[in-house]
Amino acid sequence: MSIIKEFFGFGGYERPPEGYMSVQHLIFASILTILMFALAIIFAVKYKNRSEAEKNKVIVFSAILIDAIELSRIILICIRISDPWRWLYMLPFFLCSIHFITMPLAAFSKGRVREASLDFTAIFGLLGALMGTYFAGNNFSAYPILSIDNIASGLTHCIAGFFALYVLITGSAKLEKKNIPITISILFGFCIVAYIANIFTDCNYMFLSRGDGTPYDIVFNFTDGNPVLYPLIVVLLFVIYIFAFYFLYYSIRKASKKK
Repeated sequence: MSIIKEFFGFGGYERPPEGYMSVQHLIFASILTILMFALAIIFAVKYKNRSEAEKNKVIVFSAILIDAIELSRIILICIRISDPWRWLYMLPFFLCSIHFITMPLAAFSKGRVREASLDFTAIFGLLGALMGTYFAGNNFSAYPILSIDNIASGLTHCIAGFFALYVLITGSAKLEKKNIPITISILFGFCIVAYIANIFTDCNYMFLSRGDGTPYDIVFNFTDGNPVLYPLIVVLLFVIYIFAFYFLYYSIRKASKKK
């Protein structure tokens, strides 16, 4: 019973965190990443030449699974700290947690909404998976590796990464250039809401207030934490990444057609 209590963090963790970029952290992140790539390739190869309805089964399952894990985590934390309103500080206003919305939209909607949702997760899913496993200094500095906090976070990030790889390999995500404005609009919409939420709370949604032990600290230190310049540069980096992703995607497609 004490093992279960310690795993879920009831009463606080007695074990000290192994630390960000510790050997344990790197092994844990690598195992999750290898599983993510392996499963994405296995399922993509299996479903690549099947109908869109068949391909969508994996998309639906991934969307339900990622939201189920995240919802369970939120409920657990609210119970653990005896605060039924804690969920207000765990809203999906981080870049990685936007997938909790875009993945179900990709699974259950149609038309441009589905296309844009597929594209958004395809673009940011893999980046989020790597950032949320290897570079999540905010988590791995605070919690033991084998704890619900790190395992749930690692799983949700890697499910989004799996999703991104799957829809790219199977061709479910078309990444048509006409959808770029929609993708950027989704990003801007969440950034605006996150920025406003940060003003009225002590949250750090989208890491627009500070770096919190992530690579965003580089930008935060560069701008001396300027409350205007820092978030603007962070958002600009998001937009640059979108265009860089599209450039790389179309370059690979063009090169593959020449073979």
